Amino acid sequence: MIELLQYDFMRSALAAGLAASVLCGIIGIYVVLNRVVFISDGIAHAAFGGIGLGYLLGFDPLSFGAVSALITALGIGVLSSRSKVSEDTAIGVFLATGMALGILFMSLSRGYARDLFGYLFGNILAVTWQDVATIIALVVGILVLVTLLYKEFLILSFDPVYGEAIGLPAKGLRLLLLCMVALSVIVLIKIVGIILLIAMLTIPASIARQHIRGLPGIMAGSVLLGAVFVTAGLVISYYLDVPSGATIIITAAAAFFISTALSQ
Repeated sequence: MIELLQYDFMRSALAAGLAASVLCGIIGIYVVLNRVVFISDGIAHAAFGGIGLGYLLGFDPLSFGAVSALITALGIGVLSSRSKVSEDTAIGVFLATGMALGILFMSLSRGYARDLFGYLFGNILAVTWQDVATIIALVVGILVLVTLLYKEFLILSFDPVYGEAIGLPAKGLRLLLLCMVALSVIVLIKIVGIILLIAMLTIPASIARQHIRGLPGIMAGSVLLGAVFVTAGLVISYYLDVPSGATIIITAAAAFFISTALSQ
């Protein structure tokens, strides 16, 4: 482990991974409890449209991806709650549209989008200290929101009907949650990519939920598990010379299957 930390890119990768573990531990359990796993996946794929537009216009792709993710989160939430369109249909439409726009914009941009593979599959080793600072800032912001709205999110997660009955703005809270997921998705795209990020959001939270009771305990367990998966994945990928993002997810998936088998 000490050998790895002599490299600056490994130190920044580990710092980003640990910060992302905190983010996933907080947001991931809400994703699982509110059954918005596929919405998260739809937001991630739709963000590709913004990334492609950023490439085309010559600006930071992830900034445009963040805007695209937020628009998608709000669009899915509003469309599925105020129209006859089902949530699954809304997710499918936004997902397909975002991916198609991303491919179109990429094809129109000059030159080769060399980071395309990284956005799809992630490249945690390319994370800079500026990226780490951005992730930490997002973690702090989400921690503040979750702390201030802890009871409201708790009711939303377990009994939204009761929440509406006592005057809780359930629809507004759900939209806020989806926006928090959207911002988390953008951070995870940099680390594990669009295709793999859903695992990072759900696996640690799912394992913690199998063995721990109480939301604070599940969050803490999820954060710890995420940190273990990131660290183990980076170490394994370093010595085997394989992609780090994929190794992190495979490590997490192996732990999930073992945990599920033991909890039967």
